[in-house]
Order: sequence, then C-alpha cells, then structure tokens
Amino acid sequence: MADRSQPSPGLVARGWQVLQVDYSNQADLQFKLAGVDTVISTISGNAQLALIDAAAAAHVRRFVPSEFGGPPSLRPQDDLLDDGRRAAILRLHHLESSGMRYAVFACGVLYERFAPGGMVASQIGLRSDIGQEGDYLMDFRRRRAQIPYLNTAGQPAMICMTSAQDVARFVVAALDLPSWPREFRLRGERMSVRDVVAIAEEIQGRSFEISGHTRSSLQDALTYARAVGDQARETRVHHLISTAEGRYDFVNTNLNQLVTVRPEGFRDWLVRVWS
Repeated sequence: MADRSQPSPGLVARGWQVLQVDYSNQADLQFKLAGVDTVISTISGNAQLALIDAAAAAHVRRFVPSEFGGPPSLRPQDDLLDDGRRAAILRLHHLESSGMRYAVFACGVLYERFAPGGMVASQIGLRSDIGQEGDYLMDFRRRRAQIPYLNTAGQPAMICMTSAQDVARFVVAALDLPSWPREFRLRGERMSVRDVVAIAEEIQGRSFEISGHTRSSLQDALTYARAVGDQARETRVHHLISTAEGRYDFVNTNLNQLVTVRPEGFRDWLVRVWS
C-alpha cells in the first residue's frame, strides 16, 4: 500500500492500493493508518514528522524512516544534506515510549544513480539535485566521472552500493525477523569509487574522462558553486565530499547474514540496465 499526497495513476496501474492523504491533517493520517503494522516511509521533512506522529497515535508497531543511504551515525551535526532526517530519528526515539519501534535501513548508494535517466527514471529522488543521470560520481552515457580519489585518512575512497529493488527485497525479508535492531546495514557491493568507474570503462571498452578531486579541490568547487549561486552544483559537490568522508561506506553488514536475499552485483546490474 502507498500513501501519497498526490494521485498516482502509475502506481494504480501496477496494482498498488493507493490511499491519498493530507499530511497536514492528523485525523486523516491516523484514520488511514488504522490497523497498519509497519510503516515504511519514503518522504522527508515535515510530512514525515506528521506521518511519524500519526503512526504512533494509531499504534503502528514498527516504523522505517526515509533513510536508505549511509549510516546516520556518520552524518555531521550540521549536515547540509540532512533534509529533516535527524529530526525524524529524534522524534522516533522520543516516541518509542508509546510502543512504536523503529529501524533504519542503511544501504549506501543506490545503483540507480548510474541508471539510464538516473534515479528519477525509477521515481526516486524526484526533488533531489542528484536525481538525474550523471549527477553523481559518473556519467556512464557520456563517459565522464568526477571522483574523490582519497578519503580523509588518505586511503582510496570507498562506497557501499545496493540496487533499489534489492533494498526492497531486504526490507520485506526483515519483516519476518523476530526482533529489529535500531539499524540494519545491508549492501550489494563495497568498492572504491575508482573501481566503480573502472567497471564502467570495462563494460564500455573505452576510457572515461576522469576528474580526480582532492579535499582542497572539492572545497574550491564548493566555494565556486556558492559564489555563483548554483545550489544544485553545491549539493552535488557536497555529495562528493560526503563520499570522500566515508559517509556511504561501512565494513560490516548485519542484515545480509540474517536473510536469504542474494543481491545483484554492480557489474551485472550495470550491464543489464544499459544493454
């Protein structure tokens, strides 16, 4: 079931049950949530806070906030990419006394950032400045890449990645687990950002035009974006800085081992979506 503030004939055509809701109307939200066991949120900001409050009032048992990125513990206090996520987790923590548990699903970077049409082609990140094809790290079609070579420790920058479809499969599989920790970590692949581009080069059979960034060159790019008032460019640079800082990287998983989901590898996925 999907709750949306706007009609979605596309979801209806696929067989989804869609309930249109007013996120500013608590009574409406609570009514629509009556009898729901688990809420999986894909919205952010004040709308998600309203959904959290309504879910707790309607005695929903479990809530999954709209995270689906790097582990929240790796976010800085003044994160410019926060988009209300910290406030949502604080609200969930506060409302645990009402009996509603919550769990974050950290999956790293979605493969769909490198898909034809980008994430928006899969109806993901529609209001994001990294939703379009080529907005993050690599433009497969034009054979270009902007990568931070080293992290803050001077080691190759690493990222964890998972396809959106596999994230959904992991979440569904987790519904059957008897208990939930505060955070599930899952992934399809973990590799250096240079290897991400190397796989794409191998598939294409041609070298990419690569702009390798240092910490200082990323800061220079950020300063320039701010100077010219290019907010979209500023956001894209912030994502590269976050990548260099290891925001999308975690060594250990705890959900891969608990369920039978076998995630698709990045190379296989890239070949499939671009074939």
